[in-house]
Amino acid sequence: MTTPVWDPHQYLRHAGHRARPLADLLARVPELPHADAPRIADLGCGPGGPSTPLAARWPRAHITGYDNSPAMLDEARKHAGPTGAGGTLDFAHADLATWRPAPGVSFDLIFSNAALQWVLPAEGKGRVDGHTGAFPAWIDALPTGGTFAFQVPGNFTAPSHALLADLRNSPRWRDRLGAESRVNTVLDPAGYAAALAPLGCEVDAWETTYLHLLQGEDPVLDWVKGTALRPVLTLLADDPAAREAFLAEYGEMLRTAYPSAPHGTAFPFRRIFVVAVKR
Repeated sequence: MTTPVWDPHQYLRHAGHRARPLADLLARVPELPHADAPRIADLGCGPGGPSTPLAARWPRAHITGYDNSPAMLDEARKHAGPTGAGGTLDFAHADLATWRPAPGVSFDLIFSNAALQWVLPAEGKGRVDGHTGAFPAWIDALPTGGTFAFQVPGNFTAPSHALLADLRNSPRWRDRLGAESRVNTVLDPAGYAAALAPLGCEVDAWETTYLHLLQGEDPVLDWVKGTALRPVLTLLADDPAAREAFLAEYGEMLRTAYPSAPHGTAFPFRRIFVVAVKR
C-alpha cells in the first residue's frame, strides 16, 4: 500500500464535521479506573486537536497521542504541554500496525478516532492481520475496568470510494497508479463484538450514518483530499499536470454522484463505533 503524505491543513478544513463522531464516541466512554489521573493513549492522533477533548474530560490525565505522519505530529505538538488541572499532553511517532504498549505500561483508556482503518493486513516482521490482530495486546495493557474505544469509517462501498477505485484502475490511470484501492478493512458492529468479547470485554458497538451538508465548490472532492485521496495525491506529487487531470476527472464523477442543492451538498457518511470495557 502507498504510504500517504498527510496535509494537516487540508484535513482540518472539515474539522467541524469530523468532530461530531469524536464527540459521540467520547460521550459513551465510562469512567476510568484511575479517574483522577488516568493514563490515556490516543492512537492516530492526527493534527492533535482531536486529543484535546480527552484532556478536557480528564484534565489531570497523562495523554500521549501517537501517529506515523511527521506533518501531523508537527501540527499536533502545538497542543503539547501541561493541561489546566495538572495533566500533560504529549505526542510520539508510532506505526499503529506494530505499536504495542511498553512492558509494564498500563493505560486506563486506549482511544482511536478514524485511524485504525489505515492498518492493513500485511506480511512482514512485526505486522499483524490488520488492526484486529493488535486487539489482544491492547486489551492486555488495560486494567480491569479499562476501556478500548474507537470509531472507523464504514463507507468503503460509498460512491466517494467506489468511484475512486474505478478511476484508479481505469485504462488511463492503472499503469501510473496501479491496482491499489482503499480496501474495506473494517468490520461491522457485530464483527467487532465477536472479536473483543472473547478477550474479556463488555462490548458496546453501533453504527451511525451522518448526513453532512457540505458547502462550497466541489465539497466532496475537498473532503476526500484530506483522507481517502491522500495515496493518489502522494503518487502524483511529482507530476502536477497529471494530478490536476486526475482531480478534474474524479471531481466530475463526484459532482454527478453528489449533486449540489440550495442547502448544500448532501454527503452521507457511515461510521462504526466500539466501546469495549475490560471485565
